[in-house]
Amino acid sequence: MAGKREKPEEIVSKLRQVEVLQGQGVTIADAVRQIGVTQQTYYRWRKLYGGMGREQLKRLKELEKENLRPRRAVSDLTLDKLILTEAAKGNF
Repeated sequence: MAGKREKPEEIVSKLRQVEVLQGQGVTIADAVRQIGVTQQTYYRWRKLYGGMGREQLKRLKELEKENLRPRRAVSDLTLDKLILTEAAKGNF
């Protein structure tokens, strides 16, 4: 059974909800159940996004988008190099 993928903004919001519920004395298990995820998912989200604010999340997205362009350039250059080395092997 495939679940829906949460957007990072929603994840941060749900993590905050759990923090508020914990502050009110609710156990982690009950708080996680109230936001509608499993404990494993909660701990994975906390590891990835724990302590992050909305501004930090926006900056993270910007950096990921910024890193995508050089990665594509490197992969294109690597592919070109492989094609040229294959072509050079055939010429000799």
